Amino acid sequence: MGDTPRYKRVLVKLSGEWLMGSGRYCIDPEAVDRICLQLKRLKDAGVEIGLVVGGGNIFRGLAASKSGLARVTADNMGMLATVINAL
Repeated sequence: MGDTPRYKRVLVKLSGEWLMGSGRYCIDPEAVDRICLQLKRLKDAGVEIGLVVGGGNIFRGLAASKSGLARVTADNMGMLATVINAL
């Protein structure tokens, strides 16, 4: 990054897949460390950061509903997976 950031504010969408890193499921601490270092660089440069997380690493509501789980239940489980990642 140069001396002056290109943007004052950014919105970062962090998918559940990014949180998995090279793992097969859940959250990879090394991947989280790498992501945090990049976010810290932005913050240190004076950029305001909005962060949105996903939950696809834990549960996919659409895929589960196609397997016979009620769509509303599957979607609720997917939203709860997102909350878990956000914590």
